[in-house]
Amino acid sequence: MSVLEGSWQHKYITANGVKLHYVTQGNGPLIVMLHGFPEFWYSWRYQIPEFAQNFKVVALDLRGYNDSEKPKNQSAYVMDEFVRDVEALIKGLGYEKCILLGHDWGGAIAWNFAYSHPQMLERLIVLNLPHPAKFAEGLRTPQQLLRSWYIFFFQLPGIPEFLIQSLDYQLIENAFQGMAINKSAFTQADLDAYKDAAAKRGALTAMLSYYRNIFQQRIVNQSWGVLEVPTLMIWGENDTALGKELTYGTQAYVKNFQIRYIPNCSHWVQQEQPQLVNHYIREFLGEH
Repeated sequence: MSVLEGSWQHKYITANGVKLHYVTQGNGPLIVMLHGFPEFWYSWRYQIPEFAQNFKVVALDLRGYNDSEKPKNQSAYVMDEFVRDVEALIKGLGYEKCILLGHDWGGAIAWNFAYSHPQMLERLIVLNLPHPAKFAEGLRTPQQLLRSWYIFFFQLPGIPEFLIQSLDYQLIENAFQGMAINKSAFTQADLDAYKDAAAKRGALTAMLSYYRNIFQQRIVNQSWGVLEVPTLMIWGENDTALGKELTYGTQAYVKNFQIRYIPNCSHWVQQEQPQLVNHYIREFLGEH
């Protein structure tokens, strides 16, 4: 059986004018899960069945990724559109609010959604993606600029696509295996699933378009108030792309904030330490 098949169901919804693919399981209050780069819904494979015991879990393919629609214009890949996608998804599923869970780019979208639509969130959970104000601060330091070298590399037209596609998408395999502390967290079947998703027609350029619009958006140049939504941050301490120091001082921007650090764990925190991540999330939601 393919690793993509499981106890969940594959479905589609048209939200904000874009056909989005998602995987769903369970019934009850809604949890929406947003993945990062270069992933797709599959990065939540250890969380979907776990939380389906008490919730309706929806793990989305972000626009441009995997089986979701891939608008051709680069202008389609801006934060305002990502936020509208999530808003339309929640409403299209028949809900007024949800618990929102995001990792990496999904975390960036989750932070922005929480500021735009706090009334639509019960709780916010962000994995290895700092508060936007802290990330903007970080990009003014030499150490984070060095860690974020790939953001600048992705600005080049065509070359990143060529290099990522070469040698059977070896760079995607390297991104997971190279960064992971526990190399056994990713089987060859897992790595092939990520390669196959990136190889779908139009996906790679769409995925890179998120980065290519980053400096034209409010992501790095907005003033941020204090968020009222109760928020949990989970952070794999050995993240080579985002320094742990980016988490310091987040409580100045979030009224009700908790953080759980996971040592000996990379950026791919929910895949490398799924049981601990699930425990921390369940603990946070149990208080609710």
